Amino acid sequence: MRIKHLNVPDDEIVMTAIRSQGAGGQNVNKVSTAIHLKFDIVSSSLPAAVKQRLLSLNDQRVTKEGVFIIKSQQTRSQLKNRGLAVLRLQAFVEQALSARKVRKKTRPTKASKMRRLNTKSKRGDLKKNRQRVTE
Repeated sequence: MRIKHLNVPDDEIVMTAIRSQGAGGQNVNKVSTAIHLKFDIVSSSLPAAVKQRLLSLNDQRVTKEGVFIIKSQQTRSQLKNRGLAVLRLQAFVEQALSARKVRKKTRPTKASKMRRLNTKSKRGDLKKNRQRVTE
């Protein structure tokens, strides 16, 4: 499997066919079309930095042992479910490869500060005018 500039050998991905859940009648009861994909992040051939990022993503699909598990059962075809599971694995790894943008600090403009202070003073005047008039 190829992910951007990384190659993941197919022997590191374990796919097993299982029976799907839900409605479907005889087809669901007879045919194993759903796919369980397991990818061991810790023992994979990915670079150490990528492994660390994948494990630190805090995704519920990653077990405590560092195994990424996907269950694909969208279609009635086992072949299509395999393809969908691999696509989801690729998206997961690509998510770790993309670096987050560093936030650029910005300051409020002088005009926005003046607008804020003017609205505050207007609001205060409005509340002050609600008080009882003493003569």
